Amino acid sequence: MPQQQPIAGRYELLEPLDNGGMGDVWRGYDAVLDRPVAVKLIRQQAVGGSPQLAEEFAKRFRREARITARIQHPGVPQVYDAVLDDTYERLFLVMELVDGMSLSAYIHPNRLLPVSWAVAVAAQVATVLSYAHEVPVIHRDLKPSNILVARDGTVKVLDFGIAAILRTDVTKLTATGTPIGTYQYMAPEQVRGGRTTPQTDLYALGCVLHELLGGRLLFTADSEYMVMYQHVNAAPTPLRVLRPEVPQELEDLVLHLLLKAPEARPADVQEVYERLRPFLPPPGRMPGPGEAGPAGVPDPTGLFRNPYAPRARAGAGRSAPVAADPAAGQAAPVPVPAQLRAEIDEAYAHSDALLDEERFAQAAEVLGEIIEPAARALGAESRKVLELRTRRAAIQLLGGDYRAALPEFDALADAYARTDGPTGEPARACRAQAARCRAELGQVTDALAALRGLLDVVRTVDGDLSEEAVELRRDIGMLLLAQGQAVEAHRILRPLHDDLCLVFGPGDEMTEEVGEALALIGLDLDAPAT
Repeated sequence: MPQQQPIAGRYELLEPLDNGGMGDVWRGYDAVLDRPVAVKLIRQQAVGGSPQLAEEFAKRFRREARITARIQHPGVPQVYDAVLDDTYERLFLVMELVDGMSLSAYIHPNRLLPVSWAVAVAAQVATVLSYAHEVPVIHRDLKPSNILVARDGTVKVLDFGIAAILRTDVTKLTATGTPIGTYQYMAPEQVRGGRTTPQTDLYALGCVLHELLGGRLLFTADSEYMVMYQHVNAAPTPLRVLRPEVPQELEDLVLHLLLKAPEARPADVQEVYERLRPFLPPPGRMPGPGEAGPAGVPDPTGLFRNPYAPRARAGAGRSAPVAADPAAGQAAPVPVPAQLRAEIDEAYAHSDALLDEERFAQAAEVLGEIIEPAARALGAESRKVLELRTRRAAIQLLGGDYRAALPEFDALADAYARTDGPTGEPARACRAQAARCRAELGQVTDALAALRGLLDVVRTVDGDLSEEAVELRRDIGMLLLAQGQAVEAHRILRPLHDDLCLVFGPGDEMTEEVGEALALIGLDLDAPAT
């Protein structure tokens, strides 16, 4: 269950994400920096049975975390904090939250991955290891559950240094006689309790790549000890026996990685990458027949097909959180069930309380959790659902998450145009907010065009002195000024200032803001020509 009190007064546990031998992982929230985090709870038996042991464990973690922090690579999630609770029984590791899928979800014996996908994962892991081994940091516990593929296809290697902190690189036994460590991926030297080196990580990478291509574990047996015995003594099954279409050179590389003696494996991870390179998709090449991976999962080949590609344009490749049916606006309103109404009211109240504490990301998330069930019950373009979505987008804008708010405001403007008409007030408001997001994201030309088009509509409907028109005129003038178009900005802001003085008075906040802008413009306009 989530903590009643935030950890260290700032980290809240929201929902469980994963559990393993070392501890449970939670999706959490950092109330101080207003951002989502991952919180890993280290199990009590790992921390120790006394305050002294627990303190030593925490010190060991912090020492290892400082070393791990030197791995400067996007494939290594950041570790933000380590908190030992007052009972000295639990250690919480606070880390970057990665939105992605564990590599374990990719592996299935009846749905083998395209060779290019498996190689793309291994190549990215090799790149991460090259930076780690330079520090030097040895992972010691590389396995599919410690490898995530983020939504953009970037491979993230988790838990660097954790094995060293827990000292799982030797075959110790717990009180129940169970070996500590992930025995399915242990190099022979780990099983024997010997010294670990970068070649230990290469053996584990060979296990992972063999499993990605073959769809099954390298070794299986009725007991953990038999699997560990096989790692020390048994020859691995060549990949082409399991899957004939695997290239011979790739099979040779995997077998080289899986050699029993560390010194017999590839010299370093750079050599591994160079031998993987011929099987990576070249830049600009689209997937061919048989190269399409599983539907709905991140594609690790994208980074090689489109290296150093810019971010997708705002709204491109992403849909609004709730799909809209163009005909939905014509349907009769659906009564809101009492239970759903209460849940919506509770979500608004919770979100407002979070806003009071300037916890924008979490306030938006609270509303997001009720939007989908409300849309299913009431329709994607019901008034209640559109209001919830509008409120969430406004919070995202307020919190500075313009990239998330922009496509939602665009989608909302289209939805309101269907339900209230294209020149209706809700559609206009959403288009204005979308324009402001574009301005913040540097899309100034598009933002100005949208604001000017809206101003023409508002002038026709409500005149030049309505609150909406005044705000649009101010926004246009300020954008022009920010772009260095002082003369054009003066042409907009001068009559606006006169109107504001007349209607709202010289002491009004907006009047003063526009007046200050005009004073700055005047300094430039009145400067003597040179």
